[in-house]
Amino acid sequence: MSAETIAAGSRGTAPLSTAQLAARVAADIRPGSYVNLGIGLPTLVADHLPADSGITLHTENGLLGMGPSPRADLVDPELINAGKVPVTELAGAAYFHQADSFAMMRGGHIDVCVLGAFQVSISGDLANWSTGSPGAVPAVGGAMDLAVGAKRSVVMMKLLTKDGRPKLVRECTLPLTGVGCVSRIYSDVAVIDVGPALDGEARLVEAFGVSHGELEEMLGLGLASGQG
Repeated sequence: MSAETIAAGSRGTAPLSTAQLAARVAADIRPGSYVNLGIGLPTLVADHLPADSGITLHTENGLLGMGPSPRADLVDPELINAGKVPVTELAGAAYFHQADSFAMMRGGHIDVCVLGAFQVSISGDLANWSTGSPGAVPAVGGAMDLAVGAKRSVVMMKLLTKDGRPKLVRECTLPLTGVGCVSRIYSDVAVIDVGPALDGEARLVEAFGVSHGELEEMLGLGLASGQG
């Protein structure tokens, strides 16, 4: 499904469903890419990649060639991703030690990583491993390695928290995972470019069912228009 088809079918019906959002992210991944999907929402992208795309999915616990989610009657409890969610393997899949997996991540061999986030700043800083709340369980995993090791890091998330606060902020207030590492945010109401290359501004690429002005009011931030 193309990005244009997803957008056309979703205008006026914001927010996007999780399936629509996953399809929107998948539509932007270049054929032949090596991709890591983070824990949570990003794992859904695997179900929306064309079979002939040549995209190879990597999971940090040691699998290259991960496929979409299995049918309920085909779940193998020993075949899981880094979030312990059942997955499938495609023809030619390979298993390896976790140390080798992290070497792939740290060595710049992953083309794209798709991560979840608690906060992202307009300068591309990422906070996704701790809410900072007392008693919160830290969940770093491989996010720090992926955020700075992948050739391109993007975020897939809901734009607002459950209590209505924006997750896209001028400066992160939560513990950072990486600095200046995120280049694009895919959210349920908009696709927004961020990062050091934009010199301190965020750029609206696409909105779903909300106007530019409504989105700026929602975020409390000014947004440039157009895709660079």
